[in-house]
Amino acid sequence: MDLTPLHDWSLSPKQAARLQEDLADRLVLSWDDRPVTTVAGVDVSVKRGLSRAAIVLLSYPDLEPLEGVTAEMPTPFPYVPGLLTFREGPVVLKAWAKLSRPPDVVLFDGQGIAHPRRIGLAAHMGLWLDRPTVGCAKSRLYGTHSMPGPRKGEEVPLFDERDETRVIGCVLRTRENVKPLFVSPGHLIDVHTAAQLTLACCPKYRLPEPTRQAHRLAGGPSGAR
Repeated sequence: MDLTPLHDWSLSPKQAARLQEDLADRLVLSWDDRPVTTVAGVDVSVKRGLSRAAIVLLSYPDLEPLEGVTAEMPTPFPYVPGLLTFREGPVVLKAWAKLSRPPDVVLFDGQGIAHPRRIGLAAHMGLWLDRPTVGCAKSRLYGTHSMPGPRKGEEVPLFDERDETRVIGCVLRTRENVKPLFVSPGHLIDVHTAAQLTLACCPKYRLPEPTRQAHRLAGGPSGAR
């Protein structure tokens, strides 16, 4: 699948942070009620200087596997908190090019707009892919919140640390009495729809089935397809 290049990846950390601030203004945080029949999960594993991305495509809402692709490349960027996209984005795009068809929504193991510069991995890649994207993170990077109740489906808002009237996501309990997920919209979706889709993708486990399966594929033996 062809993509129009959004920017050069060969940037210093300072240049990357400035680019994030510019790109954040391009995000669309609304949902157009488009039909959803497929969802994808994305995960990246970085080991010994090699980055491996996996994308798993599932039907929706029954979550049956349809396709799985991987890609590998030398890790192109150092580990810098808040700049994960520049470490993982290029290999995600390499895997994306192998998909036979684009998903309707893409879930990432990472942040959406719950990020100091409002553009985590899911948001940034949403601009590249021009698809609705959701960040489903296992831990908090940015934002303030209380704790949701213990039952599956309970949630509380995640607020911007610099403007606590602004909701940037939610803390969502996807399994009873298990640590919640930090869900935030990436691009072309709102907080409420991002939470609904994430919960619908968690029939059994804490992690959404698309990203759970992508994580397993990303961590598998080199060359597996």
